[in-house]
Amino acid sequence: MALETAAGEPRRMVLVVGVAGSGKSTVGRLLAERLGWEYRDADEFHSEAARARMAAGRPLTDSDRGPWLDAIGEWMDQAIAAGRRAVVTCSALKRAYRDKLLAGRPGVLLVYLHGSRELLESRLAGRRGHFFPADLLDSQLAVLQEPEPDEHPLTVEIDQSPEAAVAAVLSLMPGEAAPGAPAAGRDEERAVRAVARVGPAASSSPTGASWRLARGDQSAVVVELGGALREYAVHGRPLLDGFSAGSAVTGGRGQLLVPWPNRVGGGHYRFGGRSLQLPLTEVENGNAIHGLLRWALWRPLARTDESVVLGTTLCPQPGYPFLLDVRVTYRLEPDGLRTAVHATNTGTEPAPYGVGQHPYLTVGTELVDSAVLTVPARYRLRADEGGLPLGRESVDGTPYDFRAARPIGDLRLDAAFTGLDRTVDGRATVRLAHPSGQHGVDLWLGEGTRYVQVYTGDTLAGPERRRGVAVEPMSCPPDAFRSGTDLTVLEPGATHVLRWGLSPWGYA
Repeated sequence: MALETAAGEPRRMVLVVGVAGSGKSTVGRLLAERLGWEYRDADEFHSEAARARMAAGRPLTDSDRGPWLDAIGEWMDQAIAAGRRAVVTCSALKRAYRDKLLAGRPGVLLVYLHGSRELLESRLAGRRGHFFPADLLDSQLAVLQEPEPDEHPLTVEIDQSPEAAVAAVLSLMPGEAAPGAPAAGRDEERAVRAVARVGPAASSSPTGASWRLARGDQSAVVVELGGALREYAVHGRPLLDGFSAGSAVTGGRGQLLVPWPNRVGGGHYRFGGRSLQLPLTEVENGNAIHGLLRWALWRPLARTDESVVLGTTLCPQPGYPFLLDVRVTYRLEPDGLRTAVHATNTGTEPAPYGVGQHPYLTVGTELVDSAVLTVPARYRLRADEGGLPLGRESVDGTPYDFRAARPIGDLRLDAAFTGLDRTVDGRATVRLAHPSGQHGVDLWLGEGTRYVQVYTGDTLAGPERRRGVAVEPMSCPPDAFRSGTDLTVLEPGATHVLRWGLSPWGYA
């Protein structure tokens, strides 16, 4: 795997590479500080003659770089032999240079800092007192060979803060954590640049660019529009009723629901002494539905073979005059797909906040009627004809009690459930199983999930009706902006996290 050794052990050394101006030293030093590891900059290994050559505007040749790379490799071997963990920065522009530093050192993780020429030029123009002149950037870009998939790079975009870039690396280093910081898998997960694009370019696709993730027999596709999850499959068998390449999103499929899930009645609410009006996006019922970011383009920030993190900014606007920085991480693990949505209040006043996501599950049945559903919830929210909650009732003795697995049948479901029964790891699991009982998919609800909406798609257009079951993790119930029920109030600088995932079973 890209982020583990062949034996599954966490990496013991990180090699940060990139052209001049990409921020290698800043990112490398911050990463080492967060991890509590040793730090070395490859510039320290240059001879005085090489420094003088570059300062005079003359690029180094391969023969010049040979002794330099040997010296770096020797230091890495000494550190590894002594059991020291370290972060090393080096331009390593050519594949041959990286091969020389990585060959025979399986514990080294390659991190590539990527940026546009314009950004690199502006950064170099602002540097003072460095021996590398800005006009040598052309020579570096001329020889640059970007890391290829078989090098398993973790590629991070540099058009973000160094702190965000470091958080991306930490979030994708299994088993690592900075002293006093959360475990790496639960870090802020602030950045991950996209994996290889698939399908049509952003300009010709109704959902923008797309990125495919792959790990073993699993694959997933994420799109630029709304940061939505388009596909998830195991052994080529789809477990999401998503949408095809080149198609528009319908029914909210795979979409992120920020800064509220479900509905706000009439779109009107009060917060902080103000009366606020949201756009009525569910016109037929006069509601504001599913947040403000479903149709925004989310930009890719970093990458690994099996992970992608997209991000966007929710700017103050009529009805929601608050400023949020939002990131979503999709990551394939041995047991399935994990998703984490982080929202940080980067404004100056508290903000009301809720979040959800809208995947549709399928187990290969033509309709959901024969699929077997389990929902570990003690309560259902009764709702009016517009989907707004009227109160909470026990599922005991009702058609909505799915605590024991049973076929959906002809039941029309569009209900929010709560009172979730969780296991010792804090997760509640909704299961959709094939009628044979031989295979299915679990959607687990982790941190930040207090409710789950289950919808059998009865109001969708003809061929989409009852084709999949929407199982929607939510942090709050419908209409929370008006009721205040389980509404998160994000203070300036505070971050909310929602975690959920998919675990297939029976597909080996």
